[in-house]
Amino acid sequence: MPEQKQEETFKVVDRRLFTEDGELRKDIAEQQEREQEAAKKASATSTAGKHTKPGNTPGQSVVVPPGPDATPEVAPVDTVPPSRNFQMLVDFLTRNAAAMLGGMADPRTGQAYLDLEGAREIIDMLDALREKTQGNLAKADEDLLIEVIGSLKLTFMEVSKAAAEAMNKKAKAKP
Repeated sequence: MPEQKQEETFKVVDRRLFTEDGELRKDIAEQQEREQEAAKKASATSTAGKHTKPGNTPGQSVVVPPGPDATPEVAPVDTVPPSRNFQMLVDFLTRNAAAMLGGMADPRTGQAYLDLEGAREIIDMLDALREKTQGNLAKADEDLLIEVIGSLKLTFMEVSKAAAEAMNKKAKAKP
């Protein structure tokens, strides 16, 4: 007997918040009202002022979507856990910049490798990373980034000053 194939179907769910006229959809407004009511009930029984919903364990905080008259809640920066991946990215860029600033010898010649332009570009990348992630990092990640950038900029200034002095000495030595 041939097996009957079940017809594969899928369901399309409209998740837009607004109608074509720009009005808040009724089901979304009702859902927000239910969530606000649940939050109000939970906040009356909650300790430490955190909003919880039924089914959540005590101490587990939930940010309730803001209604028309509510103010949005902002999570404090301290609640963001440090990211090992972010720290590894910063470490990778730092090591490359340090190597370009003479921190690592060229394996072929044994002499210190110096690439001031490359180091400057990596320092600029780290600056851009700090600017773009400002307010979204854990305190430990932010502190690491600020410390690394400051240290690399200081080293860059010292190395570029020493390189400029060495170039001036070479230029004066040649007639």
